[in-house]
Amino acid sequence: MPTDIEIAQSVQPRPIKEIAAKLGLAEKDLIPYGHDKAKVEPAAYQDKPRKGKLILVTAINPTPAGEGKTTTSVGLADALQRLGKKTCLALREPSLGPVFGVKGGAAGGGYAQVIPMEDINLHFTGDFHAIGAANNLLAAMLDNHIQQGNALDIDVKNITWKRCVDMNDRQLRNVIDGLGGRMQGVPREDGFDITVASEVMAVFCLASGLSDLKARLGRMVVAYNRSGEPVTAHDLKAEGAMAALLKEAIKPNLVQTLEGTPAFIHGGPFANIAHGCNSISATDAALKLSDYVVTEAGFGADLGAEKFLDIKCRMAALVPDAVVVVATVRALKHHGGVAKADLNGENLEALEKGLPNLLRHVDNIKNTYHLPCVVAINAFPTDTPAELKLVEDRCKELGVNVALSEVWAKGGEGGEALAAEVVRLCEEPKLDEFTFAYPDNTSILYKLNAIVGRVYGGKGVVLTPAAEKQAQKLLELGFGDLPICMAKTQYSFSDDPALLGAPEGFTVTVRNLKVSAGAGFIVALTGDIMTMPGLPKVPAAEKIDVDENGKITGLF
Repeated sequence: MPTDIEIAQSVQPRPIKEIAAKLGLAEKDLIPYGHDKAKVEPAAYQDKPRKGKLILVTAINPTPAGEGKTTTSVGLADALQRLGKKTCLALREPSLGPVFGVKGGAAGGGYAQVIPMEDINLHFTGDFHAIGAANNLLAAMLDNHIQQGNALDIDVKNITWKRCVDMNDRQLRNVIDGLGGRMQGVPREDGFDITVASEVMAVFCLASGLSDLKARLGRMVVAYNRSGEPVTAHDLKAEGAMAALLKEAIKPNLVQTLEGTPAFIHGGPFANIAHGCNSISATDAALKLSDYVVTEAGFGADLGAEKFLDIKCRMAALVPDAVVVVATVRALKHHGGVAKADLNGENLEALEKGLPNLLRHVDNIKNTYHLPCVVAINAFPTDTPAELKLVEDRCKELGVNVALSEVWAKGGEGGEALAAEVVRLCEEPKLDEFTFAYPDNTSILYKLNAIVGRVYGGKGVVLTPAAEKQAQKLLELGFGDLPICMAKTQYSFSDDPALLGAPEGFTVTVRNLKVSAGAGFIVALTGDIMTMPGLPKVPAAEKIDVDENGKITGLF
């Protein structure tokens, strides 16, 4: 079997103007980046009404066995196109950190990929570099303000803004900068976030347009003064220059799948740290230009889907028409206690033990958010009929159908059964009204407990003394009504990555609460989640290479 990159390189991309034409876009609506990718001018769609059906693809808690959420998203879009539906994808851009770290490429897999795969994974249209530059411009202006007399009376011990770089580099988590004497800056403790964890990335993805982007950038809190009052990017007069750096990046990127389905790939916040969804502008464009839109939220449904529904849908007035929960038999057996090396053999007992993880996610979609749902089993050759039947039977007890997805091996053809069920869910009358996990205008503690209790299945939340003080301070500053963005391990419903399956009776400890005023949410840090990942012992970068003709190898 060829590798993902070999499959992607075997397909000649169609000219991007042909892909754009499928969405009713003219050549004048495009800003080409070569022959096979382009940005789309917002004027081409911004005054149109939303007409598309929105399908959210999410998954069980990820395991080393893999789930294939992006692969399923791409294959489902291709399958919908095969069924004659005018379809568009809306996905996140990959971060260079995971590409060179553990995960490798993130453009789908097998015969369900977006292309040009190498470009999408490496630099793409430069959006992330622009976001990093805007972030670091603000950091430079902040430190320059302090150096030049500190008229805002910024407390150098209470600076919350960090520099960023789109790379896994643990060495930069904690640094001391400004060394070298009076003219070299003010010495202070500092640190770096990975670009996809920057608030600029979150603002970029949640902004409705350039004016909203600039306003959100201005609201970002970068520090506190000696009186404990917030200092914002607007106070530093930074938002105009930052928006200027982002004026092209904010335009959605258009590419295609292997089968020529249009795909917007734009923005890329992490779902275990940030809100894990592609940009509102890309989703909005897709909904206005197509009849079916397939989008994805990062990691398991407890993180990506929860934030998609409670943050993105709340801010952008979105309601999914159907939700796909992706799982594999192998991953469910891992949740049932089977080691990765032993997942190939039939094991109904382990599968029975692991199924509660899937069933809790499905139950949340149906009964917490009241959305129609289908389970997609990403097929592996080692799956047995008895195992597949057990998954189907347990899901039917919740009133949810199961569709076998073979898109990795067959592309869109392998997703037609899933696509047919998605169309059925989108077209049938809705019996329930979509609801959030928590209503607006509730306390920080109420929202935290609602997420832990109604989505994770735990007893509740525990705030450290520091987090209790932060919650009170955020309330006093007028931020108490904002939604919550949980920063939590992706491997478990709990804050302990070792608690697999569907644990019960646990509490989640929040050690830090930080406002992202520009993004419009409060970040709750739990467990040992860090905003700057590190490389593994053997990083994926060691296997990536390029020959004298510019052909890249080893990229997944």
